[in-house]
Amino acid sequence: MVEARAESKYVRVSVRKARFAARLIRGKKVEEALLQLLFCNLKGGKLLMKTLNSAIANAETLYTVQRKDLKVKEVKIDEGPVLKRAKSKCRGGRVPILKQMSHFTIIVGTTQA
Repeated sequence: MVEARAESKYVRVSVRKARFAARLIRGKKVEEALLQLLFCNLKGGKLLMKTLNSAIANAETLYTVQRKDLKVKEVKIDEGPVLKRAKSKCRGGRVPILKQMSHFTIIVGTTQA
């Protein structure tokens, strides 16, 4: 059983929004997952596709497996740091604006019987 992984850190998309795209590809074959993310209309989907392509390339170069034999084993979206900003409001008030980041981890592998 071969496993390859790829990580993307400090991605400027909130965790909650990225997990919508992660649900689309969990447990699918790599070709199906790429197709799902290609036509997914989410920002997290486009960013996850870059990480998935990296994991596929890692598996192909390190273990010389073919793309058609790979399956998405695990997709983790973890919280990253938060950029704290503020917006001015009326009468001298301020409202906090939290710009969230995420860490993506994708593990692809083969299942050999």
